[in-house]
Amino acid sequence: MSRIRRPSCLVTGCAGNVGSNLTAALLRQKYAVTGIDNFFSGTPGNMQHFQADPLFSFYEGSITDTGFLKTIFARHGPFSAVFHLAAIISVPYSMEHAEETMRVNHEASLQLHARTRETGQGTFVFAGSAAEYGRPLSKPAREEDAGDPVSPYGLSKHLVSLAIEESGHGASLRFFNIYGPTRSKSGPYDGVVRLFLDRADKGLPPVVLGDGRQTRDFLFLGDAVEALLRASGLMAGPPLTGIYNVGTGQGTSIAQLAHHVSQLYGLTQHAQSGPERPGDIRFSVADPAKLRTAMGWTPGTLMEQGLPLTVAGMRTLGG
Repeated sequence: MSRIRRPSCLVTGCAGNVGSNLTAALLRQKYAVTGIDNFFSGTPGNMQHFQADPLFSFYEGSITDTGFLKTIFARHGPFSAVFHLAAIISVPYSMEHAEETMRVNHEASLQLHARTRETGQGTFVFAGSAAEYGRPLSKPAREEDAGDPVSPYGLSKHLVSLAIEESGHGASLRFFNIYGPTRSKSGPYDGVVRLFLDRADKGLPPVVLGDGRQTRDFLFLGDAVEALLRASGLMAGPPLTGIYNVGTGQGTSIAQLAHHVSQLYGLTQHAQSGPERPGDIRFSVADPAKLRTAMGWTPGTLMEQGLPLTVAGMRTLGG
């Protein structure tokens, strides 16, 4: 099918929760979007509302396939922006599949970044992670605090972030714990918000791993998408270069999250306890000062606002 020629973007991981919402936002702004996904964690259902858009071209495949990527760049480039979100996204999975995680998240990401830079594409925006902060922290993390990640997932993201910063081409956005309405496949490695909501929807109490004092900076999905657009230079201001935290700067303990979810669903049972998860970080809250200085913006949706929006959105989506 012939496609309308417009300023074009590439989104890897376009069937994931963040990737599909980013793709929809780009299409609303009339960018042509080429999307890649192999459905490892994403799902076709996330693309159903824009799959038939004449500005959207989808390819099922892996970012580890260099020939596949070369064909896409030749067919659809040059791109105004490359958004690289495809990854093995689970800390527990990475602990069990370290080599696969490094191959996908590190080696393939570096190859994609190099191809973008060497072929004269537009800006490159990489989805980094709070898991890059491996050493124990007791205060909000600044970008320079990253190092010694405790999981292959965190290590793979950290090495790519450093390479992007050293190259001077593109930006790594260190996302903290993203949550929001999703159709993504549910499973044992899901984020804690999704796991708690799935159980609450069945009338079951949350299962809190460890003592529940683990603290997270929960980032609403809409804010994550806005950060990507802003970092690319497509939304407002020039594109970013370097590494930036993307978080609210506000911490919520897992026990507090369990309480919020139980209140939303009217659950009367106490949260259940489970074993501590290997590779987990104890304290993970962003210092968003660098992003605020660069953009004049930081994520503004706090847990008290975002969690009800997530529940309402999940009911609209049907789970």
